Amino acid sequence: MNDEIVVLAFDIFGTTVDWHTGVARQVDEIATRQGVRLDAEAFADAWRDRYLPSMRRVNDGERDWAYLDTLHRESLDDLLETQQLGDLFDEEARRQLVLAWHRLPAWPDAVEGLTRLRRRYVLAALSNGGFALITHLVKAANLPFDCVLSAELARAYKPDPRPYRTAVALLDVLPERVLMVAAHAWDLDGARDAGLRTAFLERPQEKGPHRAADRAADATSDLSVTGFVELAEALGC
Repeated sequence: MNDEIVVLAFDIFGTTVDWHTGVARQVDEIATRQGVRLDAEAFADAWRDRYLPSMRRVNDGERDWAYLDTLHRESLDDLLETQQLGDLFDEEARRQLVLAWHRLPAWPDAVEGLTRLRRRYVLAALSNGGFALITHLVKAANLPFDCVLSAELARAYKPDPRPYRTAVALLDVLPERVLMVAAHAWDLDGARDAGLRTAFLERPQEKGPHRAADRAADATSDLSVTGFVELAEALGC
């Protein structure tokens, strides 16, 4: 398979960076500054639970296009009201909470694996995050991508076929020569439906210690690996 692939497209949240740890840590810091006591991990989980439904409403035409920062802010406002915390977080605190998604730690194997893979392949960050969000995140985490392909460019969210097809068109490559790498079965399903090849990358701790992440056994893919270094080895890098 590696002789046919020229582009590797990577999901970011959960696959390349540890959103759960990063968001929970920043929620705790911001809540402490506000004098609020809460379970930061549970808050991060509840916020993330609104992620796919918010994007689905955009893809289904129930609301106009909005980039992910806007969706995160709407989900945050709803969550704060639901948990009766609305009066405890002012505008600046809410803005900082939304920006938490711009500052997330890379998984320990990400930089090494990507560096090896980049010697042979074009590496693209293909994410539902907004263009500015992913650009800042990639730079802060020192992730060696060749380009950022945000869903914002397609004005649709994965797993809708439009972000995958936009990536293929912008990189001027046949879809079957692109390998989508993700820790989420739904992302790989969308990529496969758009004609891309797929690789499932296991991240058992993606949702933290108390929730089950997607497993290789539950995903349909051309390749399955346990991390970025194994992916590099499997692709001859």
